[in-house]
Amino acid sequence: MATANQQEETFSKRSIDAMRYYFPTIMVAISVLLLWEFLVVIFDIQQFLLPKPSVILGKFMEEVDLFLDPDSSSLLFNATRATFYEALGGFIIGCGSGILLALITARWTVLTEAMMPFAIAANSVPIIAFAPIMNNWFGITNPFSKMAIVAIIVFFPTMINTVRGLTLVDERQLELMHSYAATPFKILFSLRIPNALPYIFSALRVASPLSLIGAVVAEFFGGPRATLGVFITQEASAFDFARAWTAILMASLIGISFYIVVLIAERLAMPWYHEQQNL
Repeated sequence: MATANQQEETFSKRSIDAMRYYFPTIMVAISVLLLWEFLVVIFDIQQFLLPKPSVILGKFMEEVDLFLDPDSSSLLFNATRATFYEALGGFIIGCGSGILLALITARWTVLTEAMMPFAIAANSVPIIAFAPIMNNWFGITNPFSKMAIVAIIVFFPTMINTVRGLTLVDERQLELMHSYAATPFKILFSLRIPNALPYIFSALRVASPLSLIGAVVAEFFGGPRATLGVFITQEASAFDFARAWTAILMASLIGISFYIVVLIAERLAMPWYHEQQNL
């Protein structure tokens, strides 16, 4: 009974701490939306310049009704699904390749140093420079052209962070492993990879919203209408800015959800790390 009571007290304490942590963020978000609503009304801002949040929410709910209706189809949700697959595919390809290459290059310092100039050069190139090239390579309507752009964006940050985590190992721990005659593979899986996990998930947290940004920006340069980037462009061209803002809202929701999934995966993969952080 005492153990159950302690668990309930611990859960209650964590819930209160979580509410205290997120309460300022929620209040700021609500305040910004209310201020936005009132300023549009007070200054009589035209809808084509800046729609009210209530109007955007109304358009969004119309799309939700279409999505839930089995006899109709929502173009916004179809576009959201297509963009999500592009972002997810690019995220998996780019981050997976970055981690794999980091495992290879971290073994040889010379190879790591040789890759750094390419990483810096790739990160300094804007997204819009890659879009026309990838569209020409894979086809403007091919989802892989957008995945390739996303993969390029997230590849090098993931690789650099993973290499840092694999190489910045405590020398005393490394000497202890050598004293036990541990093989390089044993050192890799028992010491280097666990040490690199916080760095890897730090890169994945950054890459999760970047992947969606890359997919949407790439779609501005062309693609099927059932994608968020094309949807935003066409609705803005038709001066239906409320619907364009609903697509922006959907992109934001996907980005936030993507980030939360990475956070959950991080906590499941590294419970020991978060327990140390809370001490």
